[in-house]
Amino acid sequence: MTRVKYYFYAIISIVAIWYGLSIMAGPVIPSPYATIVTFIYLLQDDLLIHMAVSLYRIMTSLSLAFCIGVPLGLTLGQEKKFDDFFSIVIMILYPIPKIVFLPVLLMLLGLGDLPRILLISLIIFFHMVVTARDASKNIQQQSMDSIISLGAGKYDIYRHVIVPACMPQIFTSLRISLGTALSVLFFTETFATTRGIGYFIMDAWTRADYNELFSGILAMSVIGLLLFALTDMLEKTICRWKYCETRIC
Repeated sequence: MTRVKYYFYAIISIVAIWYGLSIMAGPVIPSPYATIVTFIYLLQDDLLIHMAVSLYRIMTSLSLAFCIGVPLGLTLGQEKKFDDFFSIVIMILYPIPKIVFLPVLLMLLGLGDLPRILLISLIIFFHMVVTARDASKNIQQQSMDSIISLGAGKYDIYRHVIVPACMPQIFTSLRISLGTALSVLFFTETFATTRGIGYFIMDAWTRADYNELFSGILAMSVIGLLLFALTDMLEKTICRWKYCETRIC
C-alpha cells in the first residue's frame, strides 16, 4: 500500500510540474489534460501501431542482447583463456560509439527493422557482457567448493552457483540498458522509416503539432514504464530469494 502511495505522489508531482511548465511556455508545451486527451484519441488511429512497432523492435533487441551477452559474459568470468582474448576485443570495441554504424547497417541490410534491431542489440550486448563477466569473476571460490565436493559438474556449478549469484547484477545492468535502448530506439526511428514512436514524434514536430508530439513522448514513456515493470516482475520471480531476505516476498 505504501508503494502505491509513493507512486501516486510521484505522478501528481510530475503532472504538477508539467502543468506549471505548460502555463509558462504556452502552446509549445501543451497541458497534461490536452496531451492525455490527444493520446487517447490517437490510440484509436495509428499511434497504437507505432507503439507496437517500437515495442517489437526494442523487445527483440533486448532479448537478442541478453541471450547472447549474458552466457558469454558468465563464461568469460570463469574461463581465463577465453577471457584473456575476448577482454582485449571488448576493451577495443566497447568505447566506440556504436550509433555511428547506423548508416552502414542501413546500406548493408536495407531499410527494414533488422539494422535498427542489430544496432540496439549491439549497444546493449556490451553492457550485458561486461556486467555478467565482472559478476561471474567476483564469485568467491569458496562458494563453489562445497558443490564441487559433492561431485557437481560444470553445468551444475553454472546452474546452482554462478547464474543465481550473478542475476541481481545482471538485472541492474538490464535496467540501465533499458534507458539506453529507448534513447537509441528513438534515434534509429528518425531515419528512413515511417513506423515507430521516433518517427511519430519527429513527424509531429515538423508539422508543429505539439499535442501529437507530447502524445508521442507519453507513448514512449508508457513503453519504458512497461519494460521496467516487466524487468521488476522477472527479477522478483527469478531472484525470489533476494526479496525474501529483505522481507518483500
